[in-house]
Amino acid sequence: QVQLAESGGGSVEAGGSLGLPCEAAESSYRGCMGWFRQGAGKERDRVAIIRVGGSIRYADSVKGRFTISQDNAKKTLYLQMGGLKPEDTAMYFCAAKLAYGGSCTSLSARDYTYWGQGTQVTVSS
Repeated sequence: QVQLAESGGGSVEAGGSLGLPCEAAESSYRGCMGWFRQGAGKERDRVAIIRVGGSIRYADSVKGRFTISQDNAKKTLYLQMGGLKPEDTAMYFCAAKLAYGGSCTSLSARDYTYWGQGTQVTVSS
């Protein structure tokens, strides 16, 4: 029902910045959206989650460095990443859980029902 598409990934040096847009086919959202990442051989972890029209929570590892913003006209969720570190290297995904009134922070990756294809971010030392 909902199509998500991430882009903006690439290779950068440590300390650099990247912006990742997630374009959504749906024109409106009610529920949770989030950015996740999965490094090679690792679990898929939450990066940042947002209740649409509400609060945002960032993983401790990215607080102060990553920022979520929304372009309502384009229906695009952005993840702006700064101060990148080699440990940020991962495949980044955006996801959505619609028509959900509960706590977004209580959801795990497996609870999200819509996913983009992922975009690779590689940070060199």
